[in-house]
Amino acid sequence: MIARLSLLLPLAWRNLWRNPRRTFITLAIVAIGMWSILVFSVLLKAWATSSRDANLRVLTGEGQIHAVRYVDDPNVSLRIRWPEGQLVRALNAQSVAAWAPRVRVPALIQSEYRTRSVTFLGVVPRHERAISDLPSQTRTGRYLLDSGDVGIVIGRDLVHRLKTRLGKRVIVMAQAADGHLAEAGFTVVGVFDATGPAEDEYAFTGIETAQSLLGIQNAISEISFNSSPGESLNDLIDRLRGVAPSLDVEPWTQFAPLAYAMESFSQSYIAVWLMIVFALMAIGIVNAQLMAVYERTREFGLLLALGMRPGLILLQVTLESALLVGVGVVAGIALTLALLFPFRTGLDLGFLAAGSEMYGAGRVLYPAFDPLDAARLGVIVWTMGIAASLWPSRTASRSDPVAAMGQL
Repeated sequence: MIARLSLLLPLAWRNLWRNPRRTFITLAIVAIGMWSILVFSVLLKAWATSSRDANLRVLTGEGQIHAVRYVDDPNVSLRIRWPEGQLVRALNAQSVAAWAPRVRVPALIQSEYRTRSVTFLGVVPRHERAISDLPSQTRTGRYLLDSGDVGIVIGRDLVHRLKTRLGKRVIVMAQAADGHLAEAGFTVVGVFDATGPAEDEYAFTGIETAQSLLGIQNAISEISFNSSPGESLNDLIDRLRGVAPSLDVEPWTQFAPLAYAMESFSQSYIAVWLMIVFALMAIGIVNAQLMAVYERTREFGLLLALGMRPGLILLQVTLESALLVGVGVVAGIALTLALLFPFRTGLDLGFLAAGSEMYGAGRVLYPAFDPLDAARLGVIVWTMGIAASLWPSRTASRSDPVAAMGQL
């Protein structure tokens, strides 16, 4: 078999260039198809990653701990104790990169002109900086200094809706632990700039200030945490559930369903696009190879008349298709690299950023070329291309020597 391949491969390569125009057209079809598959795959994964990171780095983290039923009914009565004992040891273990306790309740915020509903959060600033990007996105004023900070930090969009500004007083009203409506005045000390929903929804103060307002002593509403690099999130969740069986410990997939859906179905979307593009590629490959076979009917007939077996004819035409599709796949990968190179530091969505943020992604996508993924898709396209060429190959192997001699 090796001897036959060494004989047929050079012949197959030379036969490809007997009609350069047809060969280049087929190469272009395969290369553009491969390029579109890879670009779609890279951009979809970049979008899914951006959507996941945008959600996780706002407040979600990779997992959260709450009282049972808090997620369905986030009110002050469903609170948990400050972590202690086995739970705090598990949170301080090497498997946890960072964790942040929070008080988190629905509230109303009122300025001189307007009232808006918000999510009111009491946070520990040094813990929050390790979990969330919001502290670093404070564009005007400052972020909270410590757990006892009595200022409030709100989003740019909320500032606009309330018609307030830095240094002005606002009133926060929320249900306290004993059921009465607690209210307190806060000075706006900082304004953050993040995604649209976050800017309009969240208001931050020191955790001790929030606890005092709500009358919950040292209790909290949730704990957000991130796993360490290389640590299995599922294993970490299982360990935390083991040390806190009475609490609800859930991964980020429960709190960011859109981001989870994008990540889960990205491979399905890529597979669908692969089939669509390959159907178009197969039409071009089969058409070009059938044309080549019909033009070479006399050649195949003579080879059969001279004693060449039909199986070798089949192998030769298949090798021609394999070489043609293989070169096209490599060219498609090269085109993808050339396209992605200018965006290696990020792709700014520009005027599309507002729509991107609406669906949970960031303003900048980071398309990353994965050689293993490109190789996997390349092998799939190459294999399917060879399979599509079996029809022309079989047609060539069944040439009639007598009919071919009659065409001389």
